[in-house]
Amino acid sequence: MRAPNTTGAKLRHRALFLFAATLIQACGVKYGFTGGSIPEGTKTYTVEFFENTAPIVNPTLSLSFTEALKERIRNQSSLSQVDNDGDAIFEGRITGYSIAPAAVEAGTDRAALNRLSITVNVKYTNNKKPEDNFEQAFTRFKDFSSAGGSIPAQEEALIRDINQMLTEDIFNRAFANW
Repeated sequence: MRAPNTTGAKLRHRALFLFAATLIQACGVKYGFTGGSIPEGTKTYTVEFFENTAPIVNPTLSLSFTEALKERIRNQSSLSQVDNDGDAIFEGRITGYSIAPAAVEAGTDRAALNRLSITVNVKYTNNKKPEDNFEQAFTRFKDFSSAGGSIPAQEEALIRDINQMLTEDIFNRAFANW
């Protein structure tokens, strides 16, 4: 009695698997998490330093916002960052930074919640598709409790969260027309 040819069966299974994998990949559709569409021909981007001209200046905000915007574009697009003359250019300034009461404790005049708001004026220039150019102010805020510690103790985390929201809005406006 002859043993079954398992080597031939294994080769057929491997060949079938490779064919199926190739077919699936060839017919695949690319999906993005942001829904953004980079205009054809746009390959590079430049983010200029965002100067802080707000009446209240946080000394680290300009750098942290500028770096957050660079990181957002780098992580959510296939564009390459260049120092000057990118196909897409982001420039602007931080025009608002304020902390104000958002809710008052009952029976007192103390703030139960405070609100940190940041406004950034952005000029976006797309040298490959000028009809997408815009200049717009973006504002985001985050409420926080004074029970969570002093304002300076919470400020860094609040700025990080607000920068994340702002850069998402800017990215979507530039590349998803939201």
